Amino acid sequence: MDWILICKAVILGIVEGLTEFLPVSSTGHLIVVGSLLDFTDEGSKTFHVVIQFGAILAVCWEYRRRIGEVIAGLATQTAARRFALNVVIATIPAVVLGLMFEKSIKAVLYAPVPVALALVVGGVVILWAESRQRERGDAPPRVQSIDALTPLDALKVGCAQCCALIPGVSRSGSTIIGGMLFGLDRRVATEFSFFLAIPIIVGATLYEIVKTWHATPVQMLDLFTIGMAAAFVSAFICVRWLLRYIATHDFTVFAWYRIGFGLLVLIVGYSGGLNWS
Repeated sequence: MDWILICKAVILGIVEGLTEFLPVSSTGHLIVVGSLLDFTDEGSKTFHVVIQFGAILAVCWEYRRRIGEVIAGLATQTAARRFALNVVIATIPAVVLGLMFEKSIKAVLYAPVPVALALVVGGVVILWAESRQRERGDAPPRVQSIDALTPLDALKVGCAQCCALIPGVSRSGSTIIGGMLFGLDRRVATEFSFFLAIPIIVGATLYEIVKTWHATPVQMLDLFTIGMAAAFVSAFICVRWLLRYIATHDFTVFAWYRIGFGLLVLIVGYSGGLNWS
């Protein structure tokens, strides 16, 4: 196999794992980094989707005990059924809209310019959301446990997740910030975002594989495996770090990073350093 392609797969896998669960947009970073690496053909879009599976495996491993308890308790425990139902409810809006507009999104928005604009706008939204959190002062959030989530809370977070269909918005960012605006504690919103990623990413990966299986070259399968492995390792490290980080910090630093990165992409792009096609 071409060692240059292997290096590109590793780099993109690491980028995916480090950005999937941070409110900075993994898809946006993959599009930009892929452009810098000249990895922008039609197969690259499938690669971006498939390697997310490695990142979600890291979450499944980190929360394997909780996931096992929910599965084991579906038949007998009300809390387990309520948790599973909330995940299903929150997943439906993005799945419906994604299936309806997938082709249009890939054709129009999978490019550095819309990604850069989404990064900047998303950063401004995070700054606004965090200012609202500070205005509340010491008032406790309405929902302080995942088990306290109602189906209506789950639906609201699911609707917020739909914003992430726009590359550059960030799935984790839209669900976490949306959850906080709807009254969820910061850690509850973050962890629910993790769990909500499982059906979304697994479903998107399987859908992409089935859809492109016959048109995917055999050598791409090796790149998928390498990219997923790199994504798993970097995502596992990132998830553990993020849970420690949010115990004492807000998301302001990510907002400023998004704004700075988005402006940098625009500057570099218009100076000829990125492929805008």
